[in-house]
Amino acid sequence: MPHLGVQLLVQDRHVVMDNGILQVTLSNPDGIVTGIRYSGIDNLLEVLNDESNRGYWDLVWNTAGTTGIFDVIKGRSFKVIVETEEQVEVSFTRTWDSSQEGKLVPLNIDKRFVMLRGSSGFYSYAIYEHLKEWPGFNLGETRIAFKLRKDKFHYMIAADNRKRYMPLPDDRLPSRGQPLAYPEAVLLVNPVEPDFKGEVDDKYQYSIENKDNKVHGWICMDPAVGFWQITPSDEFRSGGPVKQNLTSHVGPTTLAMFVSAHYSGEDLVLKIGADEAWKKVFGPVFMYFNSVMDGDDPLSLWEDAKLQMLIEVQSWPYRFPASEDYQKSDQRGNVSGRLLVRDRFVSDDYIPANGAYVGLALPGDVGSWQRECKDYQFWNRADEGGYFSINNVRTGDYNLYAWVPGVIGDYRYDVSITITPGCDIEMGDLVYEPPRDGPTLWEIGIPDRSAEEFYVPDPNPKYINKLYVNHPDRYRQYGLWERYAELYPDGDLVYTVGVSDYRKDWFYAQVTRKKDDNTYQRTTWQIKFNLDKVDQNGIYKLRVALASATVSELQVRINDPKAKPLFSSGLIGKDNSIARHGIHGLYWLYGIDVPGARLVEGDNAVFLTQPRSTSPFQGIMYDYIRLEGPPSSSSNSPETSF
Repeated sequence: MPHLGVQLLVQDRHVVMDNGILQVTLSNPDGIVTGIRYSGIDNLLEVLNDESNRGYWDLVWNTAGTTGIFDVIKGRSFKVIVETEEQVEVSFTRTWDSSQEGKLVPLNIDKRFVMLRGSSGFYSYAIYEHLKEWPGFNLGETRIAFKLRKDKFHYMIAADNRKRYMPLPDDRLPSRGQPLAYPEAVLLVNPVEPDFKGEVDDKYQYSIENKDNKVHGWICMDPAVGFWQITPSDEFRSGGPVKQNLTSHVGPTTLAMFVSAHYSGEDLVLKIGADEAWKKVFGPVFMYFNSVMDGDDPLSLWEDAKLQMLIEVQSWPYRFPASEDYQKSDQRGNVSGRLLVRDRFVSDDYIPANGAYVGLALPGDVGSWQRECKDYQFWNRADEGGYFSINNVRTGDYNLYAWVPGVIGDYRYDVSITITPGCDIEMGDLVYEPPRDGPTLWEIGIPDRSAEEFYVPDPNPKYINKLYVNHPDRYRQYGLWERYAELYPDGDLVYTVGVSDYRKDWFYAQVTRKKDDNTYQRTTWQIKFNLDKVDQNGIYKLRVALASATVSELQVRINDPKAKPLFSSGLIGKDNSIARHGIHGLYWLYGIDVPGARLVEGDNAVFLTQPRSTSPFQGIMYDYIRLEGPPSSSSNSPETSF
């Protein structure tokens, strides 16, 4: 029988929280989770690991011009914050002073762990603070990591359609695995479990966008026990709702990601200046544990974990955190309104922004939210009528940003919004006028910030992850970039408007071409199209939206592949989404003026060149391309979509 409340036992080297359902042991004063006893298992964490390598907060930091330093955050002082039968909250702090300059990240860090009565789990959050007079630094990553017992946890779930038995960490060692193009990807050549032979294991294959990354974890089949990481809010994560982050992977490892440069690169490395005061609360996140009776289906633990996730989401913001830096519901405010789209070449009426992503983030330029990583962001989706509400927003000054699936570009409400405790701000009708000069002559793709609608090839049979065979996320397979040269051995992609189908004929990424001598060469894609009439004095507009760029350049030429480029993006992007099996990274939108004198009546061609070619992972993913006629044009071909 569970005892009445939560108990706390403080020892010289350990702190134990116990509510009768589970028992959590933390090192004192480090604040590292060394043990989790639950449902008859003495420790869910990897007992073969050193105590410092089981459950911990970590970060990667550097100063300008130096490489990143990995730091498992160890507290230096322990304090009991709350101790009642209903709740225990403990704090492990590490404070900084100038004697540690260059050795430790210049932050005061307060790690908190909370256990509630009757709760089958525990919470953790942390407050990071940089004082104004301290030196500047960069924070490339911070997270919580849990290393589970490899003899117990073999089945991983990250989504309804991402669940499978996983290889052992031993299978990635040199005697059993062969590293591929980068260390994270390993071909399993002699795994302990023969069923995994010939598969690729790569932690990036299990990445998920923030908006969908709310619960993931592992199941032990005997006894049937689940270990789940639940993140009830995205407000403290960087990069907005479609930023991708790691989840769980071979180890068995489970992560709660807060700041990372994955699928974005340098733009989402948090940079704090030498004269900049900064403070942020990460979390709380919930570590949830469940079990079933003998004979019941262990996979039902996932269904229960999803229900618990919904409970946590509905309970946000939590009432229990004791830190004054964590704002409760009555300290927060709400914003609501309606977003409409005005595009006179699509409709004479205002169009409700159905499904729009609407959010509040730090004041900045249009679209700046996707590169914002210092502060909090609050997002929601608009309904079919374009109506939105964003609730429980922390106090402060924000811009309201939005983007609409099916529509190019970004919206920003020009006046900053100040959230005060208890406010309810009604914005009324907001109108987004997306970039548009003239009628659509032709378009390729769907403007949704992803290359998912384009042709994603089957993987090389030698490099398969069985989970992603006949799966909607087929782009998560390893090595797809190598298929381009196989599909186009003699020349680059040519797409003919009105004949080609972008779902079959537009490769998902414009990558480099590997040559026989293991060097790489530039690629030039061609779009052929026909114009019945041309306004020689008019200005046509070519709109190119990119879903990803990695150390790339986009050059655009019209009708002459050897001419000086009409447009060059310059060197852009470090999101590495080709190598990391992401179908998008950061979003780029270009509007390119095409003088009518460059076009001819009849057959024309757009040449898209990506000239940077020293690696297989350099390249561009397109989101959407559109050619518009001149503003006054009424004699061009009617709007067509192919």
